[in-house]
Amino acid sequence: MPPPTLRNKLTSIKGVRLAGSPSTWNIDIHYPPDSPRGIIQSVTPHNDTTPGDDSIPAPLVLPALTHPHIHLDKAFVHSARQYAHLLPSTGSFQEALSFTTEAKQQFTVPDVLQRGEWLLAESISNGVTAMRAFVEVDHTVKHVCLEAATRLQNQWKDACEIQIVCFAQDPIFSTQYGEENMDLMQKALEEYPQIDVIGTTPYVETTIEAAKRNIDWAVDCALQLDKHLDFHLDYNLDSGKEALVWYVLHSLEQRGWTSSATTKRVMLGHCTRHTLFTDDEWCRISRIIHENDLPVSFVGLPTSDLYMAASPEQKVPHDRPRGTLRIPEMIRKHDLDAVMGVNNVGNAFTPWGPPDPLFLACLGVGIYQAGTQDDARLLYECVSTRARAAIGLSSSPSSIDLKKGQSPDLLLFHHRDLTGCGVARPCGTVAEVVWDPPATVNRNVVIGGRLKSSGFSCSQSESIYHFSGE
Repeated sequence: MPPPTLRNKLTSIKGVRLAGSPSTWNIDIHYPPDSPRGIIQSVTPHNDTTPGDDSIPAPLVLPALTHPHIHLDKAFVHSARQYAHLLPSTGSFQEALSFTTEAKQQFTVPDVLQRGEWLLAESISNGVTAMRAFVEVDHTVKHVCLEAATRLQNQWKDACEIQIVCFAQDPIFSTQYGEENMDLMQKALEEYPQIDVIGTTPYVETTIEAAKRNIDWAVDCALQLDKHLDFHLDYNLDSGKEALVWYVLHSLEQRGWTSSATTKRVMLGHCTRHTLFTDDEWCRISRIIHENDLPVSFVGLPTSDLYMAASPEQKVPHDRPRGTLRIPEMIRKHDLDAVMGVNNVGNAFTPWGPPDPLFLACLGVGIYQAGTQDDARLLYECVSTRARAAIGLSSSPSSIDLKKGQSPDLLLFHHRDLTGCGVARPCGTVAEVVWDPPATVNRNVVIGGRLKSSGFSCSQSESIYHFSGE
């Protein structure tokens, strides 16, 4: 499958709506010499008096979407025929681990390439132009997933910026395979310069001591190699288990990993155990991070967390708590950097949900009871600008207002009739986009100033685009 076709460079997009503005605007795009990617040169009021069809609302333009945490190698296992015998039967976490381990024994480079292309094609069509992609390295798959990921990273580089995570899903300091897994991780880091991030899963180690060794090794290695760091952490709802977040923060502090010392960042994913923390404990986390200038972000993964993170104590048959990080509260109340990610799609860990970050933002409205227009804006930021900054790809973590100098990675929402009834409901605000995400056919993606061909164009929406050479 070839990457998507990108059309000629856009010089301007005219007569569009922006976040929080009822009027229409023009976006002019400039291209530095010898650069395939443009920058926004100006955002100015649209004063065109040319007669037009006023019944067609102007499309809304927002920053493109981001996957801050997604597993490329395990995507759509349930859609590949060779894994049909591994569909969930109990839906438990242990079953997901077992079935995934069995599936990994069949992974080949062509197989991972095919399923990775499915993920990329659908994600980009939804509006994703950057992702942090986890690929596992261990005694089962060795470097198969990593090899496929580096090929995809190169082949799809014009359409999506792919950060590769060299990921130790399995133990590296315990079990009979720990030493082999560690050797494979170290060789991968030596042989694949395309790796951007080191990732581990401390909680899979057999002892708390081994889990802490896992953390220290990952911190040391990432600092030494100047890589980002990403932990799957505290994925349980068991108040009797020690939360490892305190040790992670201690390890970072002891080793001097600060925002002023490096541009590399640390991400903590899942962290469902933290939903059991008191307000004082959250205040303590915030204080440690800010007082020590730690570049730490949290990513909530609600589709997986709600499906998998069950409490070990079920006193009443119908009492089955679920847990996922309360992202808006972490941002607003505790001044923490927090975002949302898709995590898994189409496998035993998460058999439901599409690779569409807007689906997550919409889900967040219900999970967090976040139904105001300000909430919608924040939720969009958490799958867009905040997510991009959290993985180290931009320095402006919050604003979805388009400004001069920004990269023209954009998502436009049109109003094409999908009903066959000759009517199209307008969707002109951030809240409308988050509350009821428009179908992919009503989304146009601009990547670095170039419009992705969607196959769903129509003359009414095409008139806003102006290309070089016209």
